[in-house]
Amino acid sequence: MISYEPLWKTMAERHVSQYALIHKYNFDPHTLQRLRENKSITVYTIERLCSILNCTPNDIFTFADETNISNL
Repeated sequence: MISYEPLWKTMAERHVSQYALIHKYNFDPHTLQRLRENKSITVYTIERLCSILNCTPNDIFTFADETNISNL
């Protein structure tokens, strides 16, 4: 299972809020909801996040064992 927990840490480190993603970078609020729920997103969305946050995909998501996902 994919976890987007690293994304929220990266956003905090880079001082980029969800509000900024929606209003400055025109992210769809539904996409952010999908991220909060660890649901699938497109590679294009990952590419955009990496560009905005000046990071790599490793700073956006990790693969997590489903039995340990509740510990995140």
